[in-house]
Amino acid sequence: MSNLSAFMQPNVEQVKNHKSVASHRIKGEDGKPVEWEICCISADEYARIRGACIRQVPVAGKKGQYTQQLDTYTFQARVAARCTVFPDLNNAELQNSWGVAKPEELIGKLLIGGEFDDYVTEVFQHNGFKTEDELVNDAKN
Repeated sequence: MSNLSAFMQPNVEQVKNHKSVASHRIKGEDGKPVEWEICCISADEYARIRGACIRQVPVAGKKGQYTQQLDTYTFQARVAARCTVFPDLNNAELQNSWGVAKPEELIGKLLIGGEFDDYVTEVFQHNGFKTEDELVNDAKN
């Protein structure tokens, strides 16, 4: 029988939080861009967020038939918001200053398009997903 102790929770290495500048437009009192803190989430939580972002859409020309479609933007925003430790996107004062009521809405207001895409990429990489370049290199080998 194989040794299962390596799989016991106390023996599995935890992923440390990662800091990154999500926007060079958001500066601290010292005038330097503020670092955001990113954490990892479990595969179970990731699946729950993904499942909540899937909707049924009618199939064109097929009465009564539906297909599932992932709302990609909402999914990415929810994962990014959930993985953001700092700033606290659940802070009511911060949400009110941007006129939003949900963390995923706030992240969409705080960041401009390219910043949002770059931040989402950073969040997903920290959660173990490979970059496009890594996938291409793996395919070549």
